[in-house]
Amino acid sequence: MVVYSIKDIEKLSGVKAHTIRMWERRYGVIQPKRTSKNIRYYDDEDLKLILNIALLNRSGIKISHISSMEPHQIIDKVSEITEVDSQFESELDALTLSILEMEEEKFVRILNKKIESLGFENTMNDVIYPLLDKLSTMWIAGSIKGAHEHFVSNIIRRKIIKAIEDESESEQFQDMKCLIFLPENENHELSLLFLHYILKKLGLRTISLGFGIPIMDALEAYNIYKPNYVFSIINDSYAEEPLQEFIDIMAPNMPEAQLILSGYQTIKQRFKLPPNCKVIKGISEVKQLFKRVAS
Repeated sequence: MVVYSIKDIEKLSGVKAHTIRMWERRYGVIQPKRTSKNIRYYDDEDLKLILNIALLNRSGIKISHISSMEPHQIIDKVSEITEVDSQFESELDALTLSILEMEEEKFVRILNKKIESLGFENTMNDVIYPLLDKLSTMWIAGSIKGAHEHFVSNIIRRKIIKAIEDESESEQFQDMKCLIFLPENENHELSLLFLHYILKKLGLRTISLGFGIPIMDALEAYNIYKPNYVFSIINDSYAEEPLQEFIDIMAPNMPEAQLILSGYQTIKQRFKLPPNCKVIKGISEVKQLFKRVAS
């Protein structure tokens, strides 16, 4: 069993500690456990309850009313609200609960609704990435397991692949080709897939080699495909060795292309960039890059 302090619950739920204490003292909706030294703590069921209460409260239901509801009524009301609610914070709670309980149908339903109302790109930026940040915190706290991570990653992966397939071809940059890949020991596939979606949406002819690609295979693909741009994301790979080694092999061997790098190691490490290599911070800079190319 995972045990949480009130500060842990505040961080995971987004509900301030003084608000949680008020809910406990004034309304009795939460009953924390106590150690032998009378220190309050919470478990996974308490976390789920607080997420449910927070979702209802953010949706406009007063805590005084929630406190009069039976547990099954709270769950039923949450299910009802997640069908119609449009607030990002409430939907993050709902998505988080769906992950904790591995309710794929509910998770997909909420996600589809956001894609329908916001579009796929905005859903990724406003819902999915904040959700993944929240899950990272929960992973550190121990409230989600490897199974939860695989569960949500697989759903999001399917959604991005579908978005790539559904995106219509644009003629804006049809004479420009992109090659994208993640090097060996790099497995942040969702970031690579979203980059693929953005490049296709911009109108660039793009192929992806996937993740865990040896440098020689990437260079072989360059020689065959002859892209104008080669993108790679460096987060976990080259954490124990200089990123300069990767750059010094890649850049000179693809003289007709621009090597575009992003990721944590490009921020953490110092290195020299050859003329055909550029570092960007994220998707927004990808758009800016091709906006300048188009002008």
